[in-house]
Amino acid sequence: MIEAAIFDMDGLLVDSEPIWQEVAIEIFETVGVNLTIEMCQEGTGLGTADFVKLFYERFPWEGKSQEQVGQEIIERGHERIATETLPMPGAHDTVRFFHERGIPLAVASASPMEIIETVLRRLDLVQYFTLWHSAVLETRSKPHPDVYWSTIEKLKVKGPHCVAFEDSGNGLRSAHAAGMLTVAVPAPYEYDQPKFDIADIKIPTLTHFNEDIFNNLVQKLPL
Repeated sequence: MIEAAIFDMDGLLVDSEPIWQEVAIEIFETVGVNLTIEMCQEGTGLGTADFVKLFYERFPWEGKSQEQVGQEIIERGHERIATETLPMPGAHDTVRFFHERGIPLAVASASPMEIIETVLRRLDLVQYFTLWHSAVLETRSKPHPDVYWSTIEKLKVKGPHCVAFEDSGNGLRSAHAAGMLTVAVPAPYEYDQPKFDIADIKIPTLTHFNEDIFNNLVQKLPL
């Protein structure tokens, strides 16, 4: 049986990616770096520190440290997420699907803990989750598996008997490296990219998740 369902958050449970992109573009403008939405999409699934590092290495700037730029992105993003975000299609139904079957749920996100909590409360999902964990608390963020390893350990379950839901290539690599079953839910602009081929299941939105897909995942569990 599936022992736990672990969800990414940004772009999967909550439609926050456009907000993070807007905020990143605004903050990077203050150091003279002109990001585009397409450039922001390159860093989807990375933690804020790794996202900032990615573009600092490409466009070194002066006047603000990478840490300061990252903190400004987090603070402004948190303000907007707390008041503007909406759930992704199918998020509530998929969460309730596992909850109704008595399967523990967790969030493993690259966002800071306070933002995870803000989102779960805003979407009225917090009561369904056993725990949530942030890659900010790990030495390495996604695409490394650390945040999933810690989440599995906290849940006291075995990785190969868990399913992870991810919308980004970096997140999928993280869950896959942790040895979990994976469901990829890519954004339309990258749905057909080969980086999602490592997923056990790929669906366009969480609205496509159903009993048949669940049973397919169960059949993939190790003996």
